[in-house]
Amino acid sequence: MNPAQDHKIQGLVLDWAGTIVDFGSLAPMGAFVELFARHHMEITIAEARVPMGLPKIEHIAALGRMPAIAAQWQALHGRSFGQEDAQQLLNEFEPMSAKAALDRSSFIPGFLSAYHALTAQGLAFATTTGYTRKIMTPLIEIARAQGFAPALVVCCDDVARSRPDPMGMQACLQAMGLQGQAAHVIKVDDTAPGLAEGLAAGSWTVGVAISGNALGWTHEHWELASHTDQAHARAQASAVLQAAGAHEVIDSVADLPLAIARIEQRMALGESP
Repeated sequence: MNPAQDHKIQGLVLDWAGTIVDFGSLAPMGAFVELFARHHMEITIAEARVPMGLPKIEHIAALGRMPAIAAQWQALHGRSFGQEDAQQLLNEFEPMSAKAALDRSSFIPGFLSAYHALTAQGLAFATTTGYTRKIMTPLIEIARAQGFAPALVVCCDDVARSRPDPMGMQACLQAMGLQGQAAHVIKVDDTAPGLAEGLAAGSWTVGVAISGNALGWTHEHWELASHTDQAHARAQASAVLQAAGAHEVIDSVADLPLAIARIEQRMALGESP
């Protein structure tokens, strides 16, 4: 690496729902509630959010282990919720989730301008997601048509071990031509498992507080909220992401240039991820 680049970020690995699309990460929530309702079970949006960021089959399995949900399943079926049940529900979930993801496929406000500005500066981009390939394929095509062309999209079922394992991150580093340079890459995410894969890879991590799962508000809700309510919500969501290991927290990916500047200042002071 050029010595002038020693304290520079070279690439970013972005999450999708709640990070670059689907303000509030709302698409998966409705699909999860509907999925369990089809099986005569009630789950809340709050419950559905808890495992967010995990591969979807693990998300479903985690929901099935929650005491209130596990008790409903036991009462209906006379047995515990198992991995085969999770797989069956995933098969039902994928087309439901794909439709929901398309319905909320708009980019987070300010993302595309930040993306184009950073690519013009020479930064590389790749992505990972807890969505399966079946869910992501149409979403990737829509994003590409709008001008977003990452070096790689790693879906949760593309790798043997998905989040929080760093396998997806390692594939992204290779695709960006940044193998062995994880400390010059930022993972950007709105969930703990997504941040964890960045930390496990040895990268810097940036949490997005306002647009993602940690808050769960629509963009309209955020815009209409009072300054006091916004400040309270920002503080709560930021605390969640900081507890998950985020090196920096920003409102949304529109603020990526600011996060990069802060991290490069830390790098210049000798800090590493």
